[in-house]
Amino acid sequence: MKLLGLPCRLVILAYRWTVSPLLQALFPGMGCRFHPTCSEYALECFKSYAPWNALYLSVRRVARCHPYHPGGYDPVPDPDPKGRMP
Repeated sequence: MKLLGLPCRLVILAYRWTVSPLLQALFPGMGCRFHPTCSEYALECFKSYAPWNALYLSVRRVARCHPYHPGGYDPVPDPDPKGRMP
């Protein structure tokens, strides 16, 4: 099941290697307000959850990334042993 998330992980890695450094160069000082960064969070989600659940958690996290959110430490929730979403 986690093999299905491989294309998504590759897209995230491509973003980290290409788009993210370009954004940092164009807009210095603007970075992710969360720790771990949104891309690290998404990679962890795809390692720990099924692809649809990981996509849901990743999109929910990116949606919270705006100037009015304080950010801070926001780890990936531990997978529920019963398979329920957090």
